[in-house]
Amino acid sequence: MADRPPFNRSTSGDYRPAHPSTLRQSRRASSILSPGSSDHPNETGNSPMSSSDRPAASPGPEMMSRPDRPSASETTPLVASHLTSRSTGAHAGICTHGTFSPRPESPIDSTIPGSGSDGSSTPGSGTRIPIVDRAISHVVGHDDWKKALKGLMRTKKMDQSSELAEQAGIRDTWFMYLSYYVPCLIWLRQYKLSFIRGDFVAAMTMASIYLPMALSYASNLAHVPPIHGLYAFVFNPFIYAIFGSCSQMVVGPEAAGSLMIGSVIKGSVDSGEGTDDDGLLHSRICGIVTGMAGGMVLIAGLFRLGFVDSVLSRPFLRGFISAIGFVIIVDQLIPELGLADMAAHKGVTHGSSVDKIRFLINNADKTHKPTFILAGVCFVIIMVARDIKRRLQPRMPSIIFVPDRFLVVVISAILCWYYRWDKMGVAVLGSVKTATGSLFVFRWPFRLSQMRYIRDGMSTSFVIALLGFFESSVAAKSIGGKSSIQGMQLSANRELIALGFANVIGGSFLSLPAFGGYGKSKVNQQTGGKSPMSSVFLSTIALLSILFLLPYFYYLPKPVLSAMISAVACSLMEEAPADIGFFLRIRGWTELGLMALIFLATIFYSLALGMALGVGVSLLLVIRHSTRPRIQILGRDPETDKFENAEADFTRLEFIEGCLIVKIPEPLTFANTGELKARLRRLEMYGSASAHPALPRLRSHDANRNVIFDIHGVTSIDGSGTQVLTEIVKDYRDRGVRVFFTRGPSPGSRLPVWRLMKSSGIVDMCGGESHFVNDVEQALRMTDREESIMDGTVG
Repeated sequence: MADRPPFNRSTSGDYRPAHPSTLRQSRRASSILSPGSSDHPNETGNSPMSSSDRPAASPGPEMMSRPDRPSASETTPLVASHLTSRSTGAHAGICTHGTFSPRPESPIDSTIPGSGSDGSSTPGSGTRIPIVDRAISHVVGHDDWKKALKGLMRTKKMDQSSELAEQAGIRDTWFMYLSYYVPCLIWLRQYKLSFIRGDFVAAMTMASIYLPMALSYASNLAHVPPIHGLYAFVFNPFIYAIFGSCSQMVVGPEAAGSLMIGSVIKGSVDSGEGTDDDGLLHSRICGIVTGMAGGMVLIAGLFRLGFVDSVLSRPFLRGFISAIGFVIIVDQLIPELGLADMAAHKGVTHGSSVDKIRFLINNADKTHKPTFILAGVCFVIIMVARDIKRRLQPRMPSIIFVPDRFLVVVISAILCWYYRWDKMGVAVLGSVKTATGSLFVFRWPFRLSQMRYIRDGMSTSFVIALLGFFESSVAAKSIGGKSSIQGMQLSANRELIALGFANVIGGSFLSLPAFGGYGKSKVNQQTGGKSPMSSVFLSTIALLSILFLLPYFYYLPKPVLSAMISAVACSLMEEAPADIGFFLRIRGWTELGLMALIFLATIFYSLALGMALGVGVSLLLVIRHSTRPRIQILGRDPETDKFENAEADFTRLEFIEGCLIVKIPEPLTFANTGELKARLRRLEMYGSASAHPALPRLRSHDANRNVIFDIHGVTSIDGSGTQVLTEIVKDYRDRGVRVFFTRGPSPGSRLPVWRLMKSSGIVDMCGGESHFVNDVEQALRMTDREESIMDGTVG
């Protein structure tokens, strides 16, 4: 870089436009609405004058005839307020005049609730359902309930929305906002009789597949009476259909959540709380953990924490879910081989996966052959049927309607009853009944008398909530854009509220935790589900099954249920090889190490340790990323005169003599300003933030006599960040270093960033508002001028 000509800042060009943009003048509102405007065809059919043929800033006829109307300028809005008046020049026929052509207004009928008798709009005055208005007014005794309810619902964002709606001529009613928070008010009004067939068929298909799975999850994974798995399909889908924002998503119990419920129950048994056969205690623990998971999700939704699904990294989820799949497969091998009683006698049931594998190897010769044959045949049938349906579905979409797993369950139960396999040693489900003695018993999970169980299950409930919401979020985003219902907008915060409320109610009836799943939702969509009514039908079918079909589950073989769960576990693991291959290709050793750590910890020790490590490491990575300031030192590109990150291309860019140009591309908060001073000092000494601090100083003090901060990315700053920045500027001024800020908020603006910099004294310490300029070039010219004044070369 020594042979390059020196950069002369005094002769460098100013790339800012010399004249204001003519976009607003050429598209001003007066030229659009004026009768003589050339933007519309004249009566003779001549085409409108092009923008290049007319003066951009010349006022139109209407503007000339209205001396009280100010002329257009840079601050003139593109759409003036008088554009929203009722007297618009809409014309008949197809409009070809673009965005600013007049549009016919929406008719305002005095018979529509929300409009006054004279046709004037009265926002928030009704529900658009007159009989509801009259009924509520009769109960309350007056019509002021509308204004009171609207006042309770108003927010700052709603007030701004009301202004926009008024400008656009749209009625702004409280029912519009209520239907946003209670989406069933949207889809019920749009529901068509033609949807019933698809919704009912989808519900029947899902019931045939997932109701037997719910029995399996409850009995084999959660270690609670099987009926508690069915409870999750009675309450949760129905409540989600009312409050959920994804019309085709279906919620229900999942293998991962059920397994974690089982881990809490096993922990309570190990600590001496009850026995393995204490169904009443186990069901209560299940309700407590489900209710706590729902409560956490509900609170997160109320506090608008919908971004929590971004906390868990993809490697953590893949490693943890793959480990859960492996744990489930090893777990189910014991009942599939007919060794459940022996494992319980030897105390292996509550051990790690390694202990169970050792037990299976040592006792393989004691396998109960009828049980093993039945489980193996059913597993092969389920896997083969799944593969056949996957291959044929592109050519035969209707094959998804074939209830292969339901047929396996029904046929195996009939054969078991006919041939009395239970007398041959094959374990059957037996009588399906509740441990409480009644079908539906409400038991509030958050009782002080149950505090010890709440304390023991707190961490597990947190992970169930995180994993459940993450899987629900993935499912909702995958299918949310294919809904037949108009106006239902997917919202992460409303999803949290819907899922949380559903699980709080489900936990009160001792059900398994239930969240949205991509598999269930995809089946619902592919089998004809059009609206949340399919979830309502599914809840109804589950309720009827509990009321009338429980006696028919008696001869359902347990090995068949284990085989169904093993098939699900295989699906949990089948995506891991693709992720491992991807990270190997990109050499993502950190991600691979995290996956391996979580997988091995879960396999060799316990599910609790695996999830604790995963959540802990993920949170540490998030904190590390958010607390590391991403400041850059800028250098000049001699070919384009632009300033770019000098560390990205150190050899091509030039440093400016006597100046350190620092770019801060992010908001300044307490989290990322802790090391800001140290990283700035490293830039001063070495010209790079990645240099090792053991190096001696590479940049002289004279090279940093002017510091220019490019703060275009500092869109916000908190009190801690302001304090640190104040200390940095004060330190520079004490050392005689001139400080400039570029591309920041305009001096005198009302933006919070400028207000904090002004009140903290940063503006005065820098030298006043003149040290806040528009770009780096202007700051460089000011450094030349101030240095010339100091040297006495400028008078």
